[in-house]
Amino acid sequence: MSINKITVLGSGVMGHGIAQVSAMAGYTVTLRDIEQSLLDKAMEKIKWSLNKLVEKQKLSQQDADKIFARITPIVDLKSALKGADLLIEAVPEDMNLKKKVYAEVDNYAEGKTLYASNTSTLPITDMAALTNRPERFIGLHFFNPPQLMPLVEVIPGAKSDQSMVNMAMDYCKKVGKQPVLCKKDVPGFIVNRIFIPLVHEAAYCMDRDGASMTQIDSAVKFKMSFPMGIFELADYTGLDVIHKATVEMHTRDPKVLVPHPKIKQLFDEKNLGQKTGKGFYEYKGDKYERVNLTEQEAATYNPIKLLAVAANNAAWLITNGVCDRAELEKALKLGMGLKKELFVTVQEFGPKNIVKALQDLASKYGQFYQPDTYLVDYYA
Repeated sequence: MSINKITVLGSGVMGHGIAQVSAMAGYTVTLRDIEQSLLDKAMEKIKWSLNKLVEKQKLSQQDADKIFARITPIVDLKSALKGADLLIEAVPEDMNLKKKVYAEVDNYAEGKTLYASNTSTLPITDMAALTNRPERFIGLHFFNPPQLMPLVEVIPGAKSDQSMVNMAMDYCKKVGKQPVLCKKDVPGFIVNRIFIPLVHEAAYCMDRDGASMTQIDSAVKFKMSFPMGIFELADYTGLDVIHKATVEMHTRDPKVLVPHPKIKQLFDEKNLGQKTGKGFYEYKGDKYERVNLTEQEAATYNPIKLLAVAANNAAWLITNGVCDRAELEKALKLGMGLKKELFVTVQEFGPKNIVKALQDLASKYGQFYQPDTYLVDYYA
């Protein structure tokens, strides 16, 4: 299966980013959306992004022009799918919409076309079942923005052929990304399985420990080696994204997380974080702002409960054969920006302390906190 022509469905942030990185790697790309105005905006953004690379002397103007010329925007779906070796679907995270899209795609896609979805939470197996080629379907979860983020989670569905896995891993490397194989189609895959429950847990820590957001965030940044605080990271990601991922993951498996009402409240109020000027924190201008977090404030809070929940979900992924420890650490470093391996931090806090924290939480708040056997056995 040689991939030469790629069709990207959906020209939003993820779609046009995937189109750009594919074109930069030499692929011929068709970018498809339902309206010309959406495509015009996407092409402007791609041009802006390429110009930035020229300004920074990472590309010559001649190369930037060649890359841009490799991307063809098309509204007509039949024309967009003509000759496609690989289709990457990046439409909004709504199963009903995806159902509609794949029904149309199946009418026009050529027999050789392989299907991939850029979903961050929806079940790959269920999506593959919407098509007439489930064995030629895979999840390719790029992280936002695709031009900058190095990680891609590769998720086979229950019927995905091994050749699809090989193709996906190969394609990711060719576009300069580092793929991590998520061997089972579990809610949240690898990174969101750890990140999304952590946002809810941070909100519970505020309630239960009477700690402020900046206390918790400072501790997460300076004691857990995160790139930023967890509330800050939630605002940066967008509370709409987090709310939708929460609903999807919790619907698929209620044991995955304990939703805190604050996340739905912020979503309902349309306080979605950095992009709307208010989320957990308030922001002044359009420019990206960092929250002022300090080592002094970090010293006033012990984030062991947050670390325990992160470690427990990580342990679950290992126990259930979703990934091994090395792949897990790679995903967290590349996808969440962890500056130190999660299990190194666990060692520093003391594994027995982590297990005890989980047992205490489980006795007060239920099954979700029950320590995974990997943690109990590994550190017994």
